[in-house]
Amino acid sequence: MTLPPAADRRAVDWPLLLTVFVAAAAIFIVRARIGAGSTPLLADTDDAMRMVVVRDFLAGQGWYDIVQHRINAPWGADIHWSRLVDLPIALIILLARPFAGAAGAETIAAYIWPLLLFLALLWVSARLALRLVGPAGLLPALVLPILSPAVTNEFSAGRIDHHNLQVILTLAIAWTSIESLDRSRFALATGFLCATAIAIGTEALPAVSAAILAFGLIWIFSPEKSRQVRYFGLAFAGGTLAHIVIALPPDRWLVPACDALSVDYVFAAVATGAVFVGLAALGGRPRGWTLRLVIGIAAGLAAMGTVFALFPECLKGPYAAVDPWLVTHWINAIAEAKTWWGSLFDLPAYTLAVGVPPLLGLVVIGHRVVTMKEDRGQWLVLALFLGFATLVMLLQVRGARLSTMPAIPAAACLIADLRARCLTSRTPATAIALIAGWFGFAGVLVIVAVSAVVRLTPNPAREVIETRTERAQCLMPQSFADLAAIPPERVMAPIDLGSHLLLETPHAVVAAPYHRNEAGVLDTFAFFNGPVDEAREILARRGIGLVVTCPAMPEMRGLADAAPDSFVRLERLPDWLADVSLGGPLKVYAVLP
Repeated sequence: MTLPPAADRRAVDWPLLLTVFVAAAAIFIVRARIGAGSTPLLADTDDAMRMVVVRDFLAGQGWYDIVQHRINAPWGADIHWSRLVDLPIALIILLARPFAGAAGAETIAAYIWPLLLFLALLWVSARLALRLVGPAGLLPALVLPILSPAVTNEFSAGRIDHHNLQVILTLAIAWTSIESLDRSRFALATGFLCATAIAIGTEALPAVSAAILAFGLIWIFSPEKSRQVRYFGLAFAGGTLAHIVIALPPDRWLVPACDALSVDYVFAAVATGAVFVGLAALGGRPRGWTLRLVIGIAAGLAAMGTVFALFPECLKGPYAAVDPWLVTHWINAIAEAKTWWGSLFDLPAYTLAVGVPPLLGLVVIGHRVVTMKEDRGQWLVLALFLGFATLVMLLQVRGARLSTMPAIPAAACLIADLRARCLTSRTPATAIALIAGWFGFAGVLVIVAVSAVVRLTPNPAREVIETRTERAQCLMPQSFADLAAIPPERVMAPIDLGSHLLLETPHAVVAAPYHRNEAGVLDTFAFFNGPVDEAREILARRGIGLVVTCPAMPEMRGLADAAPDSFVRLERLPDWLADVSLGGPLKVYAVLP
């Protein structure tokens, strides 16, 4: 496939982009309105908690105050999230309040913010497809994101957490890395985007690692592009330093943490920047790429070795500081944390829909790199990003949110090539091939086909779907109406109910699904699964006034080793609890003296 001149490949067809965006926005809004009776707008625990954090920020909680004071009742616990995400949501709410009121403004923000991000995602997808494929790849680059459940799940109405922003940043880092091959100033953008992605969340590390490897390989195989290598190193180091100043007060600049932006990541970024500046200074010396490869590997290992020598705890990953029992019994048991092949048992439709496109994308890129010399370097750079993201997805299925978009340019390339063949030959075989190309990357079609089979047959996947439907009823705003009307209390509840209790009521909770609240999560597991006498002691120590449960919550089934007289196994309430439920899916118990 012969590409048009570079200048033509950079021209975005704005009427087409806006048409696709309006269609997608309509789909998102209509789907949210249709499901409003059975699913809350802020259905995910992280979305609910983000709104709680934004409310507290608007109510006067300080920029540097990262404590959620109503978690781990009565003491509070850190929330390690970036304020950068709170800021635009808070701004939308402030602008909407005068004409929509407080509650209406939050609803408007829950619709507008993910839609604005989706518009940005389409623009980046268009720019990357134009760069790699040309105008023929623009339509699939804009349409396929709408047909991907991994993408639409993150940009639907109500998705106000940071994961959708990370999807954009991952794709933008890949695009600017490729653009920097010809336009060196884009390397500055890549470095700053990498720093921003880490500041927002450590799940961006695969994309950042791919960028670091890409610029290292650029110096090894194209030393004439040393300016790009130097620009990236300087921007990455400088951007990370700037972000820690923005994110943390001075007294926390030197406090290490593996799960969020901290001195660990700043030191790693500065070390990386120093290595790249040094390599760039060498230029094309030594002349042989094999010797440059040895020097590059040695410099990289020296930088990594220094970082891990200073911060050895991070060798265990972002959950290094979490109690090992919680990692085993809680974090590793989260559905999204399962391997891709492991999740096939519970959610086959979604797992296949999000897994096939990136795997197919790697095949397409591999074939193109082998068969065509034109622009081989930029496709190899894309392969790095898609390869890293796909590996993460295979190890943890939630990585699909970051692996789908880097596969879109490969899809656009394949579809554009198949379309050209179809127009040339006009045979049934080429038409079928073109349709198959679209289907291979349109995960929503897989969802429809496999879900139809799942719903018709009794199996574990069907049980998972039914359980999630029942659980959603416990999270509906009206389910909390009675609780919201009473004065603030301290509440013991299942972990996955905590965020919505904070969102819908004035009460404080012991736990919500956040690993920095280790004490609260451990006490919650102990309350529901330990002996009832120990459960009473936990309530007394924390001054808990209410116990709130949702029978549909998976936690209410209890752990395999739950005590015979634990709360989840009791057939009769202990005499220190009184059932004060007033109907609805939630069960409410008053703690008696």
